[in-house]
Amino acid sequence: MAAAAVLSLLLVSALAGAAAGGDIVHHDDEAPKIPGCNNDFILVKVQSWVNGKEGDEFVGVGARFGPKIVSKEKHANRTKLTLADPIECCSPPKDKVSGDILLVQRGKCKFTKKAKFAEAAGASAIVIINHVHELYKMVCEKNETDLDIHIPAVLLPKDAGSALHTLLTSGKSVSVQLYSPDRPVVDTAEVFLWLMAVGTVLGASYWSAWSAREAVIEQEKLLKDGHEGLFNVEAGGSSGMVDINVASAIMFVVVASCFLIMLYKLMSYWFVELLVVIFCIGGVEGLQTCLVALLSRYRWFKPAAESFVKVPFIGAVSHLTLAVCPFCIAFAVLWAVFRQLPYAWIGQDILGIALIVTVIQIVRVPNLKVGSVLLSCAFLYDIFWVFVSKRWFHESVMIVVARGDKTDEDGVPMLLKIPRMFDPWGGYSIIGFGDILLPGLLVAFALRYDFVAKKSLQSGYFLWSMVAYGSGLLITYVALNLMDGHGQPALLYIVPFTLGTLIALGWKRGELQNLWMRGEPERVCTHMHIPLLPATPN
Repeated sequence: MAAAAVLSLLLVSALAGAAAGGDIVHHDDEAPKIPGCNNDFILVKVQSWVNGKEGDEFVGVGARFGPKIVSKEKHANRTKLTLADPIECCSPPKDKVSGDILLVQRGKCKFTKKAKFAEAAGASAIVIINHVHELYKMVCEKNETDLDIHIPAVLLPKDAGSALHTLLTSGKSVSVQLYSPDRPVVDTAEVFLWLMAVGTVLGASYWSAWSAREAVIEQEKLLKDGHEGLFNVEAGGSSGMVDINVASAIMFVVVASCFLIMLYKLMSYWFVELLVVIFCIGGVEGLQTCLVALLSRYRWFKPAAESFVKVPFIGAVSHLTLAVCPFCIAFAVLWAVFRQLPYAWIGQDILGIALIVTVIQIVRVPNLKVGSVLLSCAFLYDIFWVFVSKRWFHESVMIVVARGDKTDEDGVPMLLKIPRMFDPWGGYSIIGFGDILLPGLLVAFALRYDFVAKKSLQSGYFLWSMVAYGSGLLITYVALNLMDGHGQPALLYIVPFTLGTLIALGWKRGELQNLWMRGEPERVCTHMHIPLLPATPN
């Protein structure tokens, strides 16, 4: 059950690896495009000037109705912003505005009704302040027919709209410029994130397989000493390694779901701070383990790695570990303190990758049966909390937690992220730890099997499972871009690719039984002592 607890905590961070694209709340599933209301939804930049000086830039969303908003900044006109009277614009404004942009509150009337009143008053555009901090899509009702609207409409989140409203009520002169720059066809951040995830699985798998290979070599040496040696090996087990069983694989769904609901209900500044502390503790342990393993390979550090000192409450610890530990703690603390800075994502990714690699090296899938149960549970978990949870909670629980709603943080810390470098809208592309860790456990199992069976890359299972993982993750990002920003559960695509590939290959090669139950090829021990029967008298 300890393995289930570790996996559950990390699975919660499988926060729909592509959820970063979900900038707009989708409430238009029952409001399809109709004539006069068939625009694609776009994000709109609202650049402000206060008393002639450049001010803040806000982000809104364009309506499905009205003309399209220009994409080039140079083609956008700087226009005076005027506060509507009445403020909700659910009735005709008292005064003509002569080409100004009207700022209105959302109110209780239709978006299209506001736009028509604003257009009739002479406004060149309408900016609507939402009553919540999210961006909702402005759609038309199915029975609407009077949709001949010739001014653009933009919805701003509550905090941005309130800032403009405060400026106008304080007597300042405010002008705004509306434009919607195009996103690049290929997000380079997603390319680098894909390489990072695949590279992490690759490195972690080789480390896990190498450790298992060294254990097998030691076991074969002991086998040469006969049955007594074999007994001692079986009794001792693998020190420091945790094998998952079917019960642990099933249990993690319950534990992970409870933890996710707790995150969703208790999400606040202080709760995120607690998550940061937990992440730092895990990151320090992972970074320390990786550094010690790497440095101990060099002859300069071997003496320090092979000499130990007894530490109270911990036990024997190598001198190399003691030397590396302060650096790891300082690294994690510096990241936690300065995590809001633009380049803090580098520290978060280093700590996250080290943690994932360490867990894959310690926690092991013993056979394909356990791996299938584990990934199948993860598959259902991801789909439920991304898609099905909307029916009970009226929003995707996993995406809300991933974005870090109700906090000032840019998402929870338990994920890898890379900034969108060439995207005019900025933001991050993200992937949860679980989308790397859980498939990585199965890929590492495949490589361990290949090592024991002495299979080549082409005849083994590791190469094809790596190809399957990379393909599944690639399809995830393709689906994200095709689904108009809807957050996508990465395991929905990764699990069928990786699990299906291993099962199909094992069945085709006639090794599925060994993969499924034993988790290793059959080996004939040539060193077993066969006891001689006592001689019987004639």
